[in-house]
Parts: sequence; structure tokens; C-alpha cells
Amino acid sequence: MEASVLDLRKRMREVMMAIDRHETVTLTHRGKRRAMIIPWGKTKKARAKVADLSAFGMWRDRPETADPAAYVESIRKPRFR
Repeated sequence: MEASVLDLRKRMREVMMAIDRHETVTLTHRGKRRAMIIPWGKTKKARAKVADLSAFGMWRDRPETADPAAYVESIRKPRFR
């Protein structure tokens, strides 16, 4: 279903009935799509695991990061002594 902001004000009952029928409602404002109302429980997104992210483990093979505390300390040292 597509509903405008005015529809939300004047025909809220119909919008709520569409949501009860598990329909996704697209909200428009001045003819442009602005938001979607998705019924609760219709979609469940799986949470991404950290290990599945592409950045996880990208420094695993670097020898200088074998000891993380020493590596961070070396980064934080001043440039000139």
C-alpha cells in the first residue's frame, strides 16, 4: 500500500488495516517516497557476525601486530625525542 502524509491523518484506520494484513506501507510526501512501515515480525534481519565482516582479521598476518599492546605503544610514541 502507498499512503501520503495526508492519508495518515485522514485514513489512519485503512493504513492500520493494511498493516494488520501484513502489508508494507510506503509513505509519500509531495509525491516522493519518504519511508516504509513494515509490520512487526514480518522481516527478521540476521545480525552480522564480526568474523564475517571483511575487515575482521585483515592484519592477522602482519608480524608487527603479534603483540597488540606493544604495537599500540609504538604507534603512540612521539615522532621526535
